[in-house]
Amino acid sequence: MAADLSVTPEQWLAKQIETGDPDLLRSMVKTMAEALMSAEADTLCGAGYGERSDERTNSRNGYRKREWDTRTGTVQLAIPKLRSG
Repeated sequence: MAADLSVTPEQWLAKQIETGDPDLLRSMVKTMAEALMSAEADTLCGAGYGERSDERTNSRNGYRKREWDTRTGTVQLAIPKLRSG
C-alpha cells in the first residue's frame, strides 16, 4: 500500500502515540521509506501520482511487496512498479 497522503505527519504521529502502538518505530521507518520511494517514482515518471503531464516518461504500474530487515525488525514495504509507454 502507498503512504496515506491525506494525513499530515503531525496527525499521523499523534494518532500513533494515542493508540500506544508498540511498533511505533517500525511504523515510522515503513512510512518514511515508502514516502521516499514514492517521491523517487514521481521524479522518474516526470509527474506526481495521479497527475497528467506532457513531460511524463512512464507511469506507475501498481506495487510489489518486499520485506526489509532493519534494526527495528522486519518491515513489509510496498515498492512502486513503473512501466514505460
